[in-house]
Amino acid sequence: MAGNIAKRANGRWRARYRDESGKEHSRHFDRKVDAQQWLDQVTSAVVTGTYADPKAGRITFAAFFGEWSARQVWAPGTVLAMSLAARSVPFAGKPMKQVRRSDVETWIKQMNAAGLAPGTIKTRYVNVRSVFRAAVKDRVIGSDPTAGVRLPRGRRADVAMSIPAPEEVGQPMAVADERFQPFIALCAFAGLRLGEAAGVQLGDVDFLRRSLKVSRQVQRVNGGAIDVRAPKYGSERVVYLADSLVNVLAEHVTIHGTTGKDRWLFAGEGDNPPHQNTVGYWWRKTLRDAGLSGIKLHDLRHFYASGLIAAECDVVTVQRSLGHAKATTTLNTYAHLWPTAEDRTRKAAESIMSASIGEPAAAHADSRSSSRE
Repeated sequence: MAGNIAKRANGRWRARYRDESGKEHSRHFDRKVDAQQWLDQVTSAVVTGTYADPKAGRITFAAFFGEWSARQVWAPGTVLAMSLAARSVPFAGKPMKQVRRSDVETWIKQMNAAGLAPGTIKTRYVNVRSVFRAAVKDRVIGSDPTAGVRLPRGRRADVAMSIPAPEEVGQPMAVADERFQPFIALCAFAGLRLGEAAGVQLGDVDFLRRSLKVSRQVQRVNGGAIDVRAPKYGSERVVYLADSLVNVLAEHVTIHGTTGKDRWLFAGEGDNPPHQNTVGYWWRKTLRDAGLSGIKLHDLRHFYASGLIAAECDVVTVQRSLGHAKATTTLNTYAHLWPTAEDRTRKAAESIMSASIGEPAAAHADSRSSSRE
């Protein structure tokens, strides 16, 4: 970066420099020391990679988001989530370079006061943070005002998570409409998400190898329409099915067949798979018929995960079964369900003790008692 300081005819000092694109920037000061300090700050920003064009930062948050978001390749759900987050900020009309950390903290405080859940606040914050990070990379601003902002603490996973008891899964299975039973089974005994279960086609089920390929999901888009697309990133997977579940699916196909040219396992309107609202209605009706309440369909996925963990499946096995992109996601969600070091120590000690003084010891004690008699 080339820069210099010169005294003007009016006695003021002009500091100027050219950025990497050759564009000239200048400012005037009453004192030479102030001009030099400003030029040093700019030089430091260039060296450290935090330099931003002063004029570029005049664009408002809303305007920058509009331009930036138009270039992104997002799923419909992401478009809605990002737009919602961007509209929720109180600094939408403020120039990007004028947004301060205090503005972000005030926004977080407002959402918390409005009663939004910590998870919702975090999601909106992460989405807005991605906008500022993009602005930094584009050199619109020199630093990210969202960095390091503290968020409301969420509930611990072991407190927030609701895992149905086996009978709370069995009851809905027993009373559900026979067309909906296999849907519940895929969520409870294969860990599929609602959209993944709705998107199952006959060709996804390998009845011989007792497996299911999860390769699509059904999403709701604007206007209530449905959109069939690939599962969320990292969720494509093969799920290995219990024999009983294979039988449930085979019986369903035998009795009810499939829907449409794509041979959907579950029927929605026309030749389409079921809409999210339709599945929600089916589930609520089933719960009422079972005399239950407060159980979400997604809780069945937690039920499946807890069953795998109870059966001593390792983290990677559970991760792949659930379609988590990273093992850390699985651990962050279900770490509290895995046996602790204390649990493993007690189990090992019990095994050692049983082998040493278990049934043989008891039998020996009985024989000694009989001889005394």
